[in-house]
Amino acid sequence: MPMVEYQNIFTQVQVQGTPEMGMNDNGRMMEERTKNPFFSTLAGFFGNAQIGPIYLGWTGLVSLVTGILALNIIGLNMLAQVGWSIPEFIRQGFWLALEPPSPEYGLKIPPLQDGGWYIIASFFLLISVMTWWARSYLLAKEQKMGKHIFWAFGSAIWLFLVLGLFRPVLMGSWSEAVPYGIFPHLDWTTAFSIRYGNLYYNPFHALSIVFLYGSVLLFAMHGGTILAVTRYGGDRELEQIVDRGTATERAALFWRWTMGFNATMEGIHRWAWWFAVLTPITGGIGILLTGTVVDNWFIWAQEHHFAPAYDGSYGYQSYGTTYQSFIGGGE
Repeated sequence: MPMVEYQNIFTQVQVQGTPEMGMNDNGRMMEERTKNPFFSTLAGFFGNAQIGPIYLGWTGLVSLVTGILALNIIGLNMLAQVGWSIPEFIRQGFWLALEPPSPEYGLKIPPLQDGGWYIIASFFLLISVMTWWARSYLLAKEQKMGKHIFWAFGSAIWLFLVLGLFRPVLMGSWSEAVPYGIFPHLDWTTAFSIRYGNLYYNPFHALSIVFLYGSVLLFAMHGGTILAVTRYGGDRELEQIVDRGTATERAALFWRWTMGFNATMEGIHRWAWWFAVLTPITGGIGILLTGTVVDNWFIWAQEHHFAPAYDGSYGYQSYGTTYQSFIGGGE
C-alpha cells in the first residue's frame, strides 16, 4: 500500500465546510466583522479557501475611502490625457502619468492642471496609507499579538514618505516627488540616478540591494525547505520543534549538513524579517541624502575611495571632471 503523504500546494485536497468565524474576544470590536464568509476554490489553491469574515473598523473604512479617492483622481487625470477614450486609456496606460507640480511653484499649492491634482491625490493617498498602518497596530493589539507586521509595514512607509514628502520638503519643491504612473515612475528613477552621478555609487543603495537580494535568497531557502518537508507536516512548525525525527528536525539537519549552520524555525523568520525591513530603510536613507547632502555620488565615491579615481594615467580624463563639464560645471 503506498504511503499516504501530507497534502501540500502540489497535491492539495480542499475541505469546505462550516466557515470558521474566529475569536469573539469578549464581544468587543470583533463583533463588527462581516457576517457572510464564503469559500473560493481559486483561493484554496494558494492558501485557505475561506474568504472572510472581514473587520474594517474606522481605520479600515477611512483608508479604503481615501485610497479609492486617490486612485480615482489619478485615473481620471490619465483618462483626460487621452481625450476620455477608454480604448486609448488601456492602450497607453503604461505610459500615462499624473505628474508633480513644476519647479517654479516650490512648496506652494499649484493650479489643479499644473500639479494641483497631484497634491490632492497625494494627500488622500497619505491618509489612506497611514490609517491602514494604524489599523495593523490596532488589530495586532486586539489579538494580543506582537507588533512585527506594524513595524515591517512602517519600513515600507518610510521609503514612501521619503520619496513623496520628506525629500521634496528638504529640497524645497514638490517637483522632486515621484510621478504616479508605471513607465514615468521608472523614467524618474533613471533620470534621478543620472542627475546625481549614478545611484549605484550610493552606499545606502548598495546596502538596500544587498538586503533585497538577501531577502529573496532567505525566503526562497525557507520556502523551499518547508515545501520539501510538508509530506511530514513541516508546515506545522512549532508543534514539531521539541520532537525527534520530525519534518523540523530533518530540515534542521539538512541545513547543518549542507551549510554547517541552521537558523532554526523561529530564527529564519527573524533573519527574513530583518533583511526585508532593512531593504526600504537603507534605500530611503540613500534617497534622502541624494541632493540634500550629496550632489554627485560618483565624485563622492572617488573622494571616499569607494570608486576608482581615474587620473588620466591611461590616456583618459577624470570621469568626475568630464561629468562636471557635461553639466556645465567648468573645465
